[in-house]
Amino acid sequence: MATFLSTIQFTEQGFKNIHDTCKRANAVEAVAEKMGVRIIGIYWTLGVNDGIVLMEAADEETAATLMLHVGSLGNVRAQTTRAFRAEEMEAILDQM
Repeated sequence: MATFLSTIQFTEQGFKNIHDTCKRANAVEAVAEKMGVRIIGIYWTLGVNDGIVLMEAADEETAATLMLHVGSLGNVRAQTTRAFRAEEMEAILDQM
């Protein structure tokens, strides 16, 4: 499984419905499970981003499918990036 980190920013709609944010996070976890994505954690943050999602998925397409679904609901915008553990990075460096 590959690791992905998504940064989240609330949309105007997301802020209007902020009291439901934890319920929405639970719903994301349920959808992710059906897609075979393991949510490691959903965190609300201070600063530039309103939250982050740390997850494991089989591949980039699966992670993109989940985050496009989440974005299509209109409460958040997300940017997702692939994250590499030390052993994955060592394997990449060995190929140089």
